Amino acid sequence: MEKYKYILFFNKISIGAINKVGGKNASLGEMYNQLNPIGINIPNGFALTAKAYRLFRKRNNLEKPLNDLLFALDIKEYSNLSATGAKARALILSAPIPEEIYTEIHTAYQSLSQQCGIQNLGVAVRSSATSEDLPSASFAGQMQSFLNISGENQVIDAIHRCFASLFTDRAIKYRHDMGFANLDVAISVGVQQMVRSDKAASGVAFTIDPDTGFQNAIIINSIWGLGENIVQGTVTPDEWMVFKPTLENKTLNPILKKQCGRKEFSMIYSEKSNAESAENTIVNTATSLEKQNEFSLSDQEVIQLSQWCYQIEKHYKKAMDIEWAKDAFNNQLYIVQARPETVHAKENKLVRESYQLQEKGTLLTKGIALGDKIATGKARILQNTEEGNQLLDGEILVTDFTNPDWDPIMKRASAIITNKGGRTSHAAIVARELGTVAVVGCGNATSILKNGQQITVSCAEGKEGNVYDGELKWEIKEHDFSHLSMPITEPMLILADPERAFELSHYPNKGIGLMRVEFAISNTIKIHPLALCEPEKITDLNVQSEIAALTKDYDDGKNYFINKLAEAVSIVAAAFYPKDVIVRMSDFKSNEYANLVGGKYFEPVEENPMIGFRGASRYYSDFYRKGFALECEAMKKVRNQMGLHNVKLMIPFCRTIEEGKKVLAEMEANGLVQGENGLEVYVMIEIPSNVILANEFAKLFDGFSIGSNDLTQLTLGLDRDSSLVSYLFSEQNPAVKHLITETIRSAKRNKIKVGLCGQAPSDIPEYAQFLVEKGISSISFNPDALIKGIENILKAETKHEEKRNEILNILSLGNNI
Repeated sequence: MEKYKYILFFNKISIGAINKVGGKNASLGEMYNQLNPIGINIPNGFALTAKAYRLFRKRNNLEKPLNDLLFALDIKEYSNLSATGAKARALILSAPIPEEIYTEIHTAYQSLSQQCGIQNLGVAVRSSATSEDLPSASFAGQMQSFLNISGENQVIDAIHRCFASLFTDRAIKYRHDMGFANLDVAISVGVQQMVRSDKAASGVAFTIDPDTGFQNAIIINSIWGLGENIVQGTVTPDEWMVFKPTLENKTLNPILKKQCGRKEFSMIYSEKSNAESAENTIVNTATSLEKQNEFSLSDQEVIQLSQWCYQIEKHYKKAMDIEWAKDAFNNQLYIVQARPETVHAKENKLVRESYQLQEKGTLLTKGIALGDKIATGKARILQNTEEGNQLLDGEILVTDFTNPDWDPIMKRASAIITNKGGRTSHAAIVARELGTVAVVGCGNATSILKNGQQITVSCAEGKEGNVYDGELKWEIKEHDFSHLSMPITEPMLILADPERAFELSHYPNKGIGLMRVEFAISNTIKIHPLALCEPEKITDLNVQSEIAALTKDYDDGKNYFINKLAEAVSIVAAAFYPKDVIVRMSDFKSNEYANLVGGKYFEPVEENPMIGFRGASRYYSDFYRKGFALECEAMKKVRNQMGLHNVKLMIPFCRTIEEGKKVLAEMEANGLVQGENGLEVYVMIEIPSNVILANEFAKLFDGFSIGSNDLTQLTLGLDRDSSLVSYLFSEQNPAVKHLITETIRSAKRNKIKVGLCGQAPSDIPEYAQFLVEKGISSISFNPDALIKGIENILKAETKHEEKRNEILNILSLGNNI
């Protein structure tokens, strides 16, 4: 005879037991049995089965009164939701736990305490609905959990409260929204050894980028103390982005990016918890400034955690949403929960919409963008859920942070803005599931915005979400990839903003034909590289302060530049891995460099910067050599330390063969040796001299990229930005087309690749036809022009093939005469 009738210890549970113990406990049992033996730490525990809950309900004759309550629920306006929930919970809490269940909980808790070697073991008591954590319904945060529970009385009380949490307002409405009948969903309760993360760190991890669905990244969020602060969105966590394909290579660094969050609060155990009740066992305390500025995990811990997450994903064969904790007393990491990721599992990757603002307004506040959409409406500032009835349908919810109690309110909002929270906070998770525009972690939204103020919330400008004053215009384009086949001529992307890389990786492409590093330098780094190499030349105190603020996490400002540029390039390289990513070294003009922080101390004033001190001529000059060395160090880090060998480098505006040799020598002096680890170096073809000497340039470089804008401008001798002569600007000019034809011929003759970056092949089908007929290797498009460009290439290739077959038929007929 079995010792337990209503309890299963984790070692007796597998993923097939969802109907008995719910998704959460089934997953814990599965991992405890299958993954714990291979080194993934899972705290031990047991589950009170759904059978126990049903017995509790039956023994206390609760079915009819609960059914009657739920049948009377107003399912249109939910006007009586709060009263219904309160009555249901009161029924549950007033009903006693049956004696046989009580006895089994007592015995199991004592057994678990003995197994862990701790009297009155501290445990986490978590609800696990029998329909929970299924791909069709996450139930995330709908039921209650209790932390730092110790002693049998607290455990029984926590379990009783978990039963009642099946009828919180949010849980009742969620079940109705998801189509579950009133009493279909039962509840199991997990009791698991508590990891002492209150004095260490904890957090969440996704084995997929939760915003874009990019599958090769693991996203880890971490804070000091218990992880509830992340779920509730009360803090901005640390974040790491880890690349799966290089994760298992111990010689490489798989961390693409890391960002230190503010971690404003730390949740810890209360020293005066009530011995009888499961409530008030934790308290939230302000995090010291020193701790706020310190990462809560080491890089090695991040890598170990990522490896575990990757193994969990491979075990379940699907993207996972994982909770983890670090124990302060043994410094070990633990996985405390894992569920399937539910948002991107349902997404149609072949049809995507892109939003783009048509005008810009006054920026009011900004934070972390969720998704890539835009919304407009009137701001409604709410301090708590009791004010929820003030939010009218279509208004924009503005609040400090949200928790599951906000769910019914959030569903009425056209957009959500919070002061606090990160990409894995409650507000972020719900916004993704609802498909609602959201900007979290703004810091000042409730004080900057006013009730009734018309605002526009844009998440279509990268990872940063912007809130603008007024109602701005935008357009929506639908990109349907389902009908597209890949042409022989390789369609590639032109990319400036690295934060769009994961999203754009879903588009049909053969890689990145041009990555402009200028965007990362001007928007993320912001400081002139020479100001970091020679800080003593900066005499303005305000500029000194600005540089100090930007580089505060670095002992050496040069490392700031190197790491930030490496992060930007590595994210793009990872997004498109293993496809080619051609990174153009910096191509600012002197006036653009001067606009960087500290730039005015170094840059010359030129009458015509467009044809002045730019591109290759800067790299080997005594003036900029130190700055170019920082760029080279960043590229070395991406390729050699991170293993992203799909990065190819490209030199812009190389006027002469001698310049080309000097640049390659300068790169080699900085450790970037052409051919080493497969390093290829391309050159831009944008000056007539490049075409005239194309055979010689082909002997120096591994590939050509035709910059059609500059080549057209310099061939025709005009400034395309001048309204007086811009009407003459045309890539279809016979002189320009002649130079492009000669470039392609030289590349083919020398057996190197040749591509073109420009708008014409997407706008003008005949131009695509011209390039295909000449045999170009690739054509690079801006993202908004890619689909049209591919369609034009496919048409051109079809016509080219028809024309070729026609010629072959004529020749064949001639030979037969």
